[in-house]
Amino acid sequence: MRRHARRGEAGREVTAASPAPSPAPSPAPSVRGAEVGRRIGVGLMYGLWKPRVLGAWRVPATGPAILAVNHSHLIDGPMVMGVAPRPTHFLIKKEAFVGPLDPFLLGVGQLKVDRSTADRAAVTRALRVLDNGGVLGIFPEGTRGEGDFAALRAGLAYFAVRSGAPIVPVAVLGSSERHGRLLRRLPPLRSRIDVVFGDPFDAGDGSGRRTRAALDAATERIQKQLTAHLENARRLTGRRATLSSGSDR
Repeated sequence: MRRHARRGEAGREVTAASPAPSPAPSPAPSVRGAEVGRRIGVGLMYGLWKPRVLGAWRVPATGPAILAVNHSHLIDGPMVMGVAPRPTHFLIKKEAFVGPLDPFLLGVGQLKVDRSTADRAAVTRALRVLDNGGVLGIFPEGTRGEGDFAALRAGLAYFAVRSGAPIVPVAVLGSSERHGRLLRRLPPLRSRIDVVFGDPFDAGDGSGRRTRAALDAATERIQKQLTAHLENARRLTGRRATLSSGSDR
């Protein structure tokens, strides 16, 4: 805190505290960095596995959009980042930003979020992505699990209703199959992983309300849409539901 001097009536120097400067806003996530991350993801994912991408054309070519991705394995985010047709900024738990991964993930435009509290800074950065017409990636289940959209957090509904951005459901199928001999925590190398993009939809009811009741209703609508997309993606690809190990959560 800075202090400045002035003269009192008796000529004595007195000091007064000046207001502390407001903290500088955090920089917007780098779109160029996210494009670099997408190119890295393309090479890495196609080099290690055999992604089969269906419906990528459904992602709006311009304007804000939210990719809502099911989450059963740690490669789901990099996989979607690599095969999505546009650079994507994912909300990623802060625990992943360790060591050299911290500057790398930030450099490729990803968003660090503290899941243990209401992380206002992360919310602001995510909304900035959408306000700037970018693509935000979210795991609406909040953590790795069965990948079946059975339990959604309210964050996805808030971002969708607040920004007016359409939600594009994304189903990643095959990533939780772990039968590899070299890396048992990963899917078998060169195995097929399906990524199915669904039709975009609006989460709100058209009123623009962001009350708790409105967000709860939006979450129910979102869950129905995501579950229906996942079932359709399984039929389309011939995949059955697979269970993931709780040790990876």
